[in-house]
Amino acid sequence: MAPIDSDDNTTAGAGEEPGGGRSRAARYVVPVAVMGLAAATIGLVPALADSGDPDLPKVTAEELVQKIAESDVQQLSGTVRISTDLGLPDLGGLESGMMSGMAGGPGGGGKDGGSSADPSAKLTELASGSHTLRVAADGPDRQKVSLLEDAAEYSLIHDGKDVWGYDSKSNEVYHSTQEGEERPEKDVPATPKDFADQALKAIDDTTSVKVAGTAQVAGRDAYRLVVEPRQKGSTVGAVTVAVDAETGTPLKFTLTPASGGAAVVDAGFTKVSFAKPDASTFDFTPPKGAKVTEAAEKAAKAPEHGRKAEGDLAKELDGLKVIGEGWNSIAAFDTGGQGLPTGAEAGGDLGGFLGSLGDQVKGDFGSGTVFKTRLVNALITEDGKVYAGAVTKDALVKAADAAK
Repeated sequence: MAPIDSDDNTTAGAGEEPGGGRSRAARYVVPVAVMGLAAATIGLVPALADSGDPDLPKVTAEELVQKIAESDVQQLSGTVRISTDLGLPDLGGLESGMMSGMAGGPGGGGKDGGSSADPSAKLTELASGSHTLRVAADGPDRQKVSLLEDAAEYSLIHDGKDVWGYDSKSNEVYHSTQEGEERPEKDVPATPKDFADQALKAIDDTTSVKVAGTAQVAGRDAYRLVVEPRQKGSTVGAVTVAVDAETGTPLKFTLTPASGGAAVVDAGFTKVSFAKPDASTFDFTPPKGAKVTEAAEKAAKAPEHGRKAEGDLAKELDGLKVIGEGWNSIAAFDTGGQGLPTGAEAGGDLGGFLGSLGDQVKGDFGSGTVFKTRLVNALITEDGKVYAGAVTKDALVKAADAAK
């Protein structure tokens, strides 16, 4: 981690297609995928639960960041409330369907062997809306995350070498092993610590860090760490992390946009215990009559065109470049000359619809469309180049002009 650039070391008392052979529909995946993937990696919303500001010993920003880094909580359980408000338009489930497909196949147990219990598809739901999770951990080899839904529950259990996903609504089970594939839940943020870890990686000389008082979260005393970009052009306003005063564990993560208004992301414990969870918490046996999909079996049944599409996407992202630094970093890559048609005549009804969701822009680079959320924006140029980041529209256009 880079040295902290604290404003004033305020103490606790102060207040981020190739080839013409692919079908036309494939090119429409790009803007949805760019925004969806970025949203899933950046984001989570209730304001800090506050029942009086506890009187805690003074601590500097550097000391508090160090406390988080040294925190080694191995055992915990609790309930986490997650809300995400990226300001995306209502596409009637289209965006989640696109993301599920890119994550490895349909999530509804379709003809191609997909499973609604596949975590790579199921957990993309956390990228939008409000959700309640039950979480438990007992060291690096035993964790459980349960997504609570209306009259249903989805659970992801890691117990030793086994990873189980279970969707009670469809009575489907997904099973994989560490030897067979990477654990899909590893890259899916589900707790305030997951989000805080990503935010703290951004701390460098482009960042302001300070301690802004104290709070109570889930009945525990906490310090409030505030991280803000110093650079202009970022869509990030501030990141606030409530840090448990005793253990250094992040209890709440809130990301507010530079444009103001409600938080874009908020993840916080409503209940938490640092006691060892009961061993039975991590036990799982597929229920009688459940459809079980093995990870290896799913890979073998994947359609050939699906495997080719994944390979094409990998090639597209192979030339990924990062422009700028710090909070103004922009990811840039070339889809191989297949831009996004923005008019009904150029791209049909779907092309016109997608074009209507963005802003048409022009510059030295030519012309293109900027797709905007409250946090992540993406510029798709007419010749198939993509520029995306937690930056303003003007910053994207400037980057495209500079890259010409």
